[in-house]
Amino acid sequence: MKNVHEIEIKLEGEKWTKCLDNSFKKNNKNAKIDGFRQGTAPKDVYIKRYGIESLYPDAVNEAINIAYQEVLNDNKLTPVIEPSVDVTGISDSSVIFKFTIITKPEVKLSSYENLGVKKEKVKVTKEELNEEIEHIRGELAEIVIKENAEVAVNDTVVIDFDGVVDGKPLDGGKGENYPLEIGSHTFIPGFEEGLIGHKTGDEVELNLTFPENYVEDLKNKPVTFKVKIHEIKTKVLPEINEEFFKDLGLENVKTKEEFEKEVEKNIKDRKEAQNEDKFIDDLLAAASSKLEVEINPEIIDEEVHRMIHGYEDQLKRNGLDIEQYYKITGTTHEDLHKQMEPEAVKRLKARYVIETIADSEKIDFTEKEVEAKAKEMAENYGIKLEELINAYGSLDVVKYDMRMHRALEILKEKNSEK
Repeated sequence: MKNVHEIEIKLEGEKWTKCLDNSFKKNNKNAKIDGFRQGTAPKDVYIKRYGIESLYPDAVNEAINIAYQEVLNDNKLTPVIEPSVDVTGISDSSVIFKFTIITKPEVKLSSYENLGVKKEKVKVTKEELNEEIEHIRGELAEIVIKENAEVAVNDTVVIDFDGVVDGKPLDGGKGENYPLEIGSHTFIPGFEEGLIGHKTGDEVELNLTFPENYVEDLKNKPVTFKVKIHEIKTKVLPEINEEFFKDLGLENVKTKEEFEKEVEKNIKDRKEAQNEDKFIDDLLAAASSKLEVEINPEIIDEEVHRMIHGYEDQLKRNGLDIEQYYKITGTTHEDLHKQMEPEAVKRLKARYVIETIADSEKIDFTEKEVEAKAKEMAENYGIKLEELINAYGSLDVVKYDMRMHRALEILKEKNSEK
């Protein structure tokens, strides 16, 4: 492929000698040679004892960075992923590296105007309004204990439960004083339903089967749960009145009609934002279909790895790690990698579309404009400008983001209804 550059470079003379000297200083600190205190042996004595080859690993690590920068500068290359490198020759006088550098692939975008994508009109139905109001009431609902009553949907039951599979205790299948909302589908199918109609103090035996899509070693297996109901709680929804409006912080709302208008506006704003996101996604998909590009497998792999790292962070926020995820889902790293490849290609194409538009429209910003934007961002984040630059790496990244944002705006402008 045209964007794959294989370049060989020899580092010799003073540059290589300095790397060997630095390696010697590092390794000599721990060298034990008869007749010398640790770390004080001269270089020629050290080499006679351990061999010049012992200095190569650390010297090569230092030399790689020097050689890489020379290759980039001499060949005016901007890599898009980390290069691969081989040492093709090494001696006490020189080292030869072969770098494989991948730059951005050649991209052609035939058109990004009149793509036939339309933004949907936003409507709020009476059903949506009522559902949202009930949700808000539910957030402020008072939880009360149900006396001499049966378990019903939306109740919360406090239970002890103990699961048995194949005559053995189910791993993680035991709990005490566990609060379970009926209808939340927290447990496997049949568990919550099996408690409906029972009362406080009841002991219930549930004979269930794990679903087909459960973890590999349990799916389709029968399981028995012994459950004791300690307490039944239910929600008492607040009345829609001025006290309710004040609890919501809506000081200017006095009537039910005003409240409904406020809720309707919030729903509409939310749907407008969702529509805007969908409009952009649809535009990028339509423009990507007009994109001519051959993406290197290495670039796709890099994007997938970035996505997997992001997914790992998401799992950690939910108290899981990636290995637990593989165990629960019965999948492997290779499975996840393959699963994410289509989305990675989609993201890469969308990025190339935006970059191509930015180049075609000759979008650029002055140093003063970029710095002003960076200061604004720093203020929004509540940090100093220097901290923001350190986090981003450089102002060039801020400038790149500005160009991409403006390119997206142009894409929308050229595809909006007149």
